[in-house]
Amino acid sequence: MKRRFRLTRSTDFTRVRRTGRSYAHPLVVLIVKPNEMDVVRIGISASQAVGNAVNRNRAKRRLRACADVLLPELKTGWDIVILARAPSLTAPFEELLTSLRQLCVKADLLDKTHDQ
Repeated sequence: MKRRFRLTRSTDFTRVRRTGRSYAHPLVVLIVKPNEMDVVRIGISASQAVGNAVNRNRAKRRLRACADVLLPELKTGWDIVILARAPSLTAPFEELLTSLRQLCVKADLLDKTHDQ
């Protein structure tokens, strides 16, 4: 994922987590908040509940790959935080992608003009 599409500052993560709308799934949690920009920015996080550093990094890499697939379909003007849950480590990639897509549909983040 290119740097301009990432949430990088801890203050941005905190703002989205405190004031954003949350959508949960057994594999991931999606938190969204509108921004005043013409891009969508995505931040990915994994707590220690996911596992040790190796497992947390693996979970984040897998979620980043899912976000890369979904990025062209997302509406602009949103900050998104994706939180990994422990089952996301063992779930097949397609299941992880499907769960993230379902949460994006719930949050009304998918662009209607994009063919699915």
